[in-house]
Amino acid sequence: MLLPADTPPAIANALGYLQHHLQELTKHQNASEHVINNTLVGLTAQLQQLTQLMTGPAPTPTVALPPIPTSPPPVNPPSLVLSASTKQRTRPKLPSPPDFFGEWTSSQVFFNSCTLYLRLAPEQFSCDEEKIFWTFVFLKDGRATRWSENLFCQEVDTSIFPIQS
Repeated sequence: MLLPADTPPAIANALGYLQHHLQELTKHQNASEHVINNTLVGLTAQLQQLTQLMTGPAPTPTVALPPIPTSPPPVNPPSLVLSASTKQRTRPKLPSPPDFFGEWTSSQVFFNSCTLYLRLAPEQFSCDEEKIFWTFVFLKDGRATRWSENLFCQEVDTSIFPIQS
């Protein structure tokens, strides 16, 4: 940046310092944006994988048919044999969402964790009310506790819980 010839040296030095500082901040911002973009690409890929797992068709089990007997089977009492097709699919243990204290910076992580859990384990809840109260278990202190206490007070006053779904 060109300054007029009569610019005092102190002002010229201050402007030079500010210009240098602005360049450094721009470098840091660009580096941060690069990290954020890489993280976003990775998270998007993981989300796509989870979506495919959730929406994809369940694999059909292949069952080998028994050979056709050439002689009649023995007349022994039947025994209980579990084949591969009768075994139930076991689901991996899902982690619980992190405790939430009402801080804005962790709200999206908490929301995403709850949403994933509720979508991956719908059989654990018979209604929306159970899902709502389950999420309340993780509201621990701070703003989150004050907010939930307010909702329960509203329920006492009106006999209706303010959140229905």
